[in-house]
Amino acid sequence: MADSLTAVATAQPYPFAFPRGRTALVIIDMQRDFVEAGGFGEALGNDVRPLVDLVPNVKRLLEGCRTAGIAVVHTREAHKPDLSDCPPAKRLRGNSDLRIGDEGPMGRILIAGEPGNAIVDELAPIAGEIVIDKPGKGAFYATGLSEILGRLGTTHLLFAGVTTEVCVQTTMREANDRGFECLLVEDATESYFPAFKQSTLDMIRAQGAIVGWTATIDEVLAALQTA
Repeated sequence: MADSLTAVATAQPYPFAFPRGRTALVIIDMQRDFVEAGGFGEALGNDVRPLVDLVPNVKRLLEGCRTAGIAVVHTREAHKPDLSDCPPAKRLRGNSDLRIGDEGPMGRILIAGEPGNAIVDELAPIAGEIVIDKPGKGAFYATGLSEILGRLGTTHLLFAGVTTEVCVQTTMREANDRGFECLLVEDATESYFPAFKQSTLDMIRAQGAIVGWTATIDEVLAALQTA
């Protein structure tokens, strides 16, 4: 029997319907180096306060999805200690004094297992949740995410995390190309640049949801609480 559909009636650009048993929440890169003061994001000259303020929002969405039985995927942008999975073009780009693999305030920057690479405590994965270490911006590149979602029978994805215009959007576009129906939860994602976030939301839902849908946390949780 087909799964019954849950609908976010007020999603943009039109209602988004999804089968709970085939839906996963994907939380992108809510890791200390991007979110917290003293991390890599701040070292690059960014104001991390909007990302700090985002954490309670993502926590509320995460807890609501857990209660509703939605599968959860967490991602971390992470490289091997020997940097064999980090192209020089990625490591050397920019004019920051700190680069991927360098020793930073929270350990080696964007290296798996280092303190700064950990997901913030408030959003820490629990038993049974999937954690993907990704060497690229998108969560499908050089990871097993596609196969994992395939084994789960997942067809629909809800997105949260940072940053909206880079890793979140890249992953959502990759998912769209793979045939997933996707919704970005507007107030559960953030950017260091407000205009970039708004542009991303506009692009995603343009032309009849060319990449996917958007909705707020309240709208998603209200739908999940509907019997």
